[in-house]
Amino acid sequence: MARADRFRQLLDVAWGLIREEGTEALSLGHLAEKAGVTKPVVYDHFGSRSGLLAELYKEYDARQNALMEAALKTSTQSLAGRAGVIASSYVECVLRQGREIPGVVAALAGSPELEAIKREYEIAFIERCRAALLPFSRTGSISSAGLWAMIGAAESLSHAATAGELTSNQARDELFEIIYAMVDRQPRSEDRP
Repeated sequence: MARADRFRQLLDVAWGLIREEGTEALSLGHLAEKAGVTKPVVYDHFGSRSGLLAELYKEYDARQNALMEAALKTSTQSLAGRAGVIASSYVECVLRQGREIPGVVAALAGSPELEAIKREYEIAFIERCRAALLPFSRTGSISSAGLWAMIGAAESLSHAATAGELTSNQARDELFEIIYAMVDRQPRSEDRP
């Protein structure tokens, strides 16, 4: 099997393993067994469990960004249109991935190296959201604190929907309201003291 094909196979098996057995069951040895390959093959692709988790999160992040970018291209050029796209694409991507992504996110938080990777992707996501929403800010700026609050709410609401504590519509609608209010609440520059 070609290296790229093997890499894809290992990622697919890893996602399935997490779905069936949970993130705590994910080890390179167990992945090798499930994929029907030797441990050195898995180690050659990922190096360590941390490397595997980083690749899984990277793949999830790429999927989320592609979904959002495609939706932004066809959305209405308004605050409601952009907020709706960000809310829908975030929740939809987490729900598509299922219960696996909360486990991967939790595992990432367990290591400073992996937490740094997660933070890097969050910052990039925040900046994409800032760029999409900025044209609709009355002041020409959006606070970083508001954007961090948005991403925290997005993660929390999406995970609650994944766990069945909220419907996907409830999670999406609440996130929309949070995003809309975050951008709309900015006071006009002439109203500032």
